[in-house]
Amino acid sequence: MKFDIAYLPGDGVGPEVAAEAARVLVAVCNRFGHDVTLHEGDIGGIAIDRHGEALTRETLRMCRKCDAVLLGAVGGPKWDDPLGSVHPEDGLLGLRKGLKLFANLRPVKVLPMLENSTNLKPEVIRGVDLIVVRELTGGIYFGKPKKRWTTAKGRKAVDSMLYADYEIERIMRVGFEIARSRRRKLASVDKANVLASSRLWREVAVEVSLDYPDVELQHVLVDACTMRLIQRPVEYDVLVASNMFGDIITDEASMLAGSMGMLASASLAGVPRDGVRIHGMYEPIHGSAPSRAGQNMANPIATIMSVAMMLRYSLGLPQGAEAIERAVTDVLQTGYRTYDIMGTGNTKVGTSEMGRLILERVLQEA
Repeated sequence: MKFDIAYLPGDGVGPEVAAEAARVLVAVCNRFGHDVTLHEGDIGGIAIDRHGEALTRETLRMCRKCDAVLLGAVGGPKWDDPLGSVHPEDGLLGLRKGLKLFANLRPVKVLPMLENSTNLKPEVIRGVDLIVVRELTGGIYFGKPKKRWTTAKGRKAVDSMLYADYEIERIMRVGFEIARSRRRKLASVDKANVLASSRLWREVAVEVSLDYPDVELQHVLVDACTMRLIQRPVEYDVLVASNMFGDIITDEASMLAGSMGMLASASLAGVPRDGVRIHGMYEPIHGSAPSRAGQNMANPIATIMSVAMMLRYSLGLPQGAEAIERAVTDVLQTGYRTYDIMGTGNTKVGTSEMGRLILERVLQEA
């Protein structure tokens, strides 16, 4: 089989981590008898510099034609002017909307060898294995009205948290389907004591749960959720949240695993079910880290693990995903670490070295 992958390195450390992930992707596909062609395009700040917009129609068209999208990172202080007419993040939001990527999956698993690499006590994070399912194309990031204006009394701005019942239903189904393949526990995150949109969210969650009697549904307010992620994170299995809430709690949850450099993500255009290939975009949850760019420092594991998710959800190669996951675990077990997850007695390596070590482990299995 032949796969076409849209390759969008982006800004900052994006090109560095994406390059390592691309090498692993090609190696794994070749190992299982498949060919991969990478189609490179611009997104974010570099697209603004080259084309005057964060996402061109040509790049979006290319992404639609490919089997999946591999993205590095976007943004940086160069393009941070709040009064600017275009921002790097516009490209990311445009890609999500243009590809109808409504479901973002962010797994958080604490590996035993990294229990001492966080700011939390090992006994608090030991055994944590959860996944956050974030609604990605609705809510406050896309709702209308969204504007800023000036009145006689000063400057004002508004963003609208808007959700339709069908948007909530489909993201809930993603969460319930994933929960069925795990511990069959789903926590729906909302703010139903204050927000009308969250009351609708909770209502639809209950309706969808009737189709999944084998999955335990729990409602949790977002503020309580953030506290429990620090106090008793091991209790969570699958969390389903709106766009903004999911954005915030996944950044918090990344610290359970030691670093944002460890967390992969998949943005999907459908409900994941066994044997079904879904178009998706795969990227680390971290930003472009411009201060680290060009220094061979960034941790590529999140991007490489995003490739594992691509293999599982978009390319139909779960065995390839498992090979990558084993390779990452093996390398960490032998003590190699990038700067962000360093511990006593570990061997420090850079971006390219970590990528090479993981690639070697993948090839050794062949």
